[in-house]
Amino acid sequence: MPQKRVITIQDISCVGKCSLTVALPIISAGGIEAAILPTAILSTHTGGFEGYTFRDLTDDIEPIVAHWASLGLQADAVYTGYLGSEHQQQQMATIFSAFKKQGALVFVDPAMADMGQLYPAFDAHFAMGMRDLVAASDLTAPNLTEATMMLGKPWPGEDYDQAYIEDILRQLVDLGPARAVLTGVSFAADSLGAAAIDRVTGRIDYYFTERVEGYYHGTGDIYSSALLTAIVNGRTLADAIRIACEFTVGAIKRTHAAGTDPRYGVDFEHQLGQFIQLLAN
Repeated sequence: MPQKRVITIQDISCVGKCSLTVALPIISAGGIEAAILPTAILSTHTGGFEGYTFRDLTDDIEPIVAHWASLGLQADAVYTGYLGSEHQQQQMATIFSAFKKQGALVFVDPAMADMGQLYPAFDAHFAMGMRDLVAASDLTAPNLTEATMMLGKPWPGEDYDQAYIEDILRQLVDLGPARAVLTGVSFAADSLGAAAIDRVTGRIDYYFTERVEGYYHGTGDIYSSALLTAIVNGRTLADAIRIACEFTVGAIKRTHAAGTDPRYGVDFEHQLGQFIQLLAN
């Protein structure tokens, strides 16, 4: 069989493992070609660092995509993460339309917020633009902050129950995607995981792992990259959320044990062998 290809569209943060610097190796470890479309280059990611550099690559996106079109480039999936502006969101809508005509899966990780707050430089208009991208996707994986912002709801903190989570999931797929995953879900102090819904079947699945104390940058990108890699490899949605949870928490545990500064990301590299085994089994 020909090798599958995923086009992943997000920034390059040169230090602080996230976005393309985690998506590319994780997708590749799953035996899939990772074609990249950088949206910006930063010296570090924007969480916990000050004085970082930022070079906007918006003007390069359309010429790159035009060249790909001249080659007849095809993809099995298109995956967006961190986008730097509303203009880039508009560009993604055009890219989605082109690759959907080929039958590509469109996956949107609406990377824009966490812990009840938007990332620096984003506002409510950006959140609504991300909602439009999610509506045009086949699969999305927001955290609870991102989901509630796109749905126009207040962030509940940790004050929610299973009925609330399932209502959020149903509202996410009502936007347009056939499947949605909600990350950072917890019903107990010692566990953390994800919930997923398939709009066609109505099935809802959960998977939880041990909660590791602390906040670790880039883990959402690791989770999303592992999730999509599992799905493109033919795993069910329930299997995919399990694989992504196990892989991500394994990297967090390793980093926590080492006492690494969490701003620099987690040691997912030493977990790639486990990830490959999870995919194989």
